[in-house]
This record gives sequence, C-alpha cells and structure tokens, in this order.
Amino acid sequence: MPIKIQNGLPARAILESENVFIMDEDRAKSQDIRPLEILILNLMPLKEETETQLLRALSNTPLQVECTYMTMSTHESTHTSASHLNKFYVTFPEIKKKHFDGMIITGAPVELMEFEKVNYWEELTRIMEWSKTHVTSTMHLCWGAQAGLYYHYGIPKHLRKEKLSGVYTQKALDKRVPLLRSFDDYFKCPHSRYTEVWEEDILKHPELRILAKSDEAGVFLVMNQDGSQIFVQGHPEYDRMTLNNEYHRDLNKGLNPALPVHYYEHDDPFSVHVEKYGEHAVYELAELLRISGDSVYAGGRRGVEGSKSLILCGI
Repeated sequence: MPIKIQNGLPARAILESENVFIMDEDRAKSQDIRPLEILILNLMPLKEETETQLLRALSNTPLQVECTYMTMSTHESTHTSASHLNKFYVTFPEIKKKHFDGMIITGAPVELMEFEKVNYWEELTRIMEWSKTHVTSTMHLCWGAQAGLYYHYGIPKHLRKEKLSGVYTQKALDKRVPLLRSFDDYFKCPHSRYTEVWEEDILKHPELRILAKSDEAGVFLVMNQDGSQIFVQGHPEYDRMTLNNEYHRDLNKGLNPALPVHYYEHDDPFSVHVEKYGEHAVYELAELLRISGDSVYAGGRRGVEGSKSLILCGI
C-alpha cells in the first residue's frame, strides 16, 4: 500500500526513483480508507536524510500511512533550513490535542550530555508524557530509546570506553512475540553511539521485556507489556551508506575514528558493506504499524473514546 507524502517533500523524488509507491495529498483525499497516522519526532540533524530513511521503511507495509513530522520548538536546527521546517514540520503546541496511531522518536547527537542538560529536554519530557495518552504505540530509536527508558523508568545511560560503530548481530530472544515474528533467530543492525543502557538495569523492571540483544552491542530491543512503548538501541533505519558517511565525516574533522566493525569489505573504508540488513527496519516499523493498526480496525485510537486496549499474543 502507498505512503502519503506531503506535496513538495524532497524525499519523494528519491523514493519514486526506487519504485516506492507514493501517494500525494491530493490523491489521498479521494481514498475511502482512513490511513494510519504516524507522528515522527525527528531529532536528527540531517532531517531530510532521516525522512527518506524512515519513509523508505514505512512504505514497505500493507497499510496506508500518513506521516506528520514534528520538530522541537525549543531548539533551533542548524543543519536543516528554516524554510524546510516551516513547510513540512509542526511543533508540539500545534498537535498536542490530536491523537496518533503511532509515533517514532529518532536518535539525536546529544548522548554525551546529561539528559537534563539537553536544551529541549523539558519539552521532550512533555511530549513523552503526552504520548502515553495520545499515541497507541511509540517506537524510540537509539538516543531516543535511552531518553525514553530514562524518563519513563529512571533507567540511566552509561558512557562506553569507545564509540560503538558498525553492523552487529542481534539474537531474537522470544519469537512468540509478534514484534519478532518476521525476524531470523539472528539478525544484523547498524549501531552508532557512545553510550548504552545496561541489561542489569532493565531487568530491575518487570514491566519491561528484553526481546533482542547482542554479545558485542548489548541490549537491542526492549518493549513494555502492552506494546505501547518500544525501545530500539540501534539504528535500523540507517541505509547502507550512513555509517560510511559518518566515518568519513569524523575522519575529515580530524577525530581519528575507528573503522565501523563488520561493515567494510576487508576493512577497506573506500569499499561499502554489501550484506543486507535494512529489511529488519521494515519488520520493526511494520509491526509498529500493525500494533497501531489495531486502533483503526478496533474502533479508535489510544485516548479516544471507543478505542480498545491493545492485546498482543505472547506478551
């Protein structure tokens, strides 16, 4: 099924060149089915790149999806033009009275700061609290996952001895959980971070389940009991060039970065990792949509009168 994209969004041309089924706003108005409404809180500096990555994954689902992009009103973006943000993004005050089927909170390059030192932390906590009553299911990615675990459960992040960068193997721990039903027992995913959340801290919270982890990269996937909060300590949305671009960016800055592991062929930074891993972003986001889709076909959304609670088999 198609993904609805705002008229003029730059990601459209890229996705159409990849034969992704795109529906513009005018055509979407003539459709009888209500699309799933997904709110994307994009905290990444290169917002247009992240838009394309997420839309690419969201488009590979059997449901019609409409995305709303949100930026922080208390933070000024320096890597994305004001004209792009003004045209395609909303702020929290503009949508706080609405309800959404799903939300994605992206990562952000602020992990070396204490949460409370991030200049938009107070606004982010208001959004995360609001999501508990206005969003059916929220997926938190990388720093977004660490921020969510800290805010909702008081789980701290810890500084690593060195940056974790590369493509790591995760093990699915319980394939009976619907979120993992399309995954292999072992699957690969990109990571790029300086901090981590420890398994021992998560296990102190019986309301949380660790669904996947890596011997090298640690905890990967965590979910609460009803599936309304999903935490992914990695970047399943990354495309095959993202780690390469990050490495050469840091190299050009004189930061002497380590090579991303399990990525370059023969550890040659002028070659590109060729093994596929992006399908798991599709699986994770598709399951977010499936959970959110229950709100459509069961009569409503979280926080809306008539909505039914989510019941996931095996949870």
